[in-house]
Amino acid sequence: MEKAKVYFTDLRTQIGVSQLDKLEKLIRAAGIGGIDFDHKMTAIKIHFGEPGNLAFLRPNYAKRVADVIKSLGGIPFLTDCNTLYPGRRKNALEHLDSAFENGYTPYSTGCQILIADGLKGSDDVEVPVPNGEYVQTAKIGRAIMDADIFISLSHFKGHELTGFGGAIKNIGMGCGSRRGKMEQHAAGKPNVDQALCVGCRMCAKQCAQGAISYGPDNKASIDHSKCAGCGRCISACRLDAISVENDAAVEDLNRKMAEYALAVVSGRPQFHISLVIDVSPYCDCHGENDMAILPDVGMFASFDPVALDQACADACLKQAPIPGSLLDDNMHAQGFCDHHDHFKNSMPVTDWKSCLEHAEKIGLGTRSYELITV
Repeated sequence: MEKAKVYFTDLRTQIGVSQLDKLEKLIRAAGIGGIDFDHKMTAIKIHFGEPGNLAFLRPNYAKRVADVIKSLGGIPFLTDCNTLYPGRRKNALEHLDSAFENGYTPYSTGCQILIADGLKGSDDVEVPVPNGEYVQTAKIGRAIMDADIFISLSHFKGHELTGFGGAIKNIGMGCGSRRGKMEQHAAGKPNVDQALCVGCRMCAKQCAQGAISYGPDNKASIDHSKCAGCGRCISACRLDAISVENDAAVEDLNRKMAEYALAVVSGRPQFHISLVIDVSPYCDCHGENDMAILPDVGMFASFDPVALDQACADACLKQAPIPGSLLDDNMHAQGFCDHHDHFKNSMPVTDWKSCLEHAEKIGLGTRSYELITV
């Protein structure tokens, strides 16, 4: 496979030229104009940020991308899927409230906002995974699959399970419905915290397997011999009493994530943008953010999400850790083992390379790239 082209611009500006102007110049130079957007519905996949977190991308960036798409004749909308874990983005109403609180509205971004997997995270489509080894059909938010064109706009940062969160995580994990996220994350099946259960029986109404029963105390329990692991009971519980605690090995998680990303982008026009700024050590799903572990690097764009993630990771590995950050603390801790990898030094249990290796193997893209500075 020949090298993919990845375009890059730094964050330096001159008077009269904003970083948003540089972002537009970058994506136009990278070839976004070569896509036929004419009257095409275009999904811009973004993470709106958990309220309390301040590292997520500002809505200004999304507006400029949406404006470029509209100038090319497209009909853009911003989208994300509901989360599996408790928080303020686990159903569409709370998710929209969170997006609005963080500045994402149709008025600030110039386009509509849709939560792709519906009100309770159950509105999904089963999409075949070409060359899938871990997943045969990915469970993707319906609105994302209904779109004609797919664009990812990612905040590139660290992550406590996957090493970093970039384009592939934004696409693969981010576009999975609640049961899709469960399939990627969990090796086990859900359990009920009976201290939180109030016996409302909403979970049982969602269970097609008859796996949920109630004891004399009216508390729910799940029979794992009947449970199919679909996760719909999790989305039905308004008190977060149902959860999955058994995470799959990080390598399996990364490979499933790559396969989900392939399902999302296969067979339609795609384009990917990553901003390596505010490189926090944890995901933007947290309701807080630690200080950045690395300096801001710049903005990247490509038609190839694998090459894009590799280029962003390579650029980060060239940076010096920020003094006083989690990464710096780890590197000065007694008994520190240097992995010569900023993301693994931040989170030693992670293995981000397994994701890119598998993504390349199944045909999502290539890790070999040519970096073109704009």
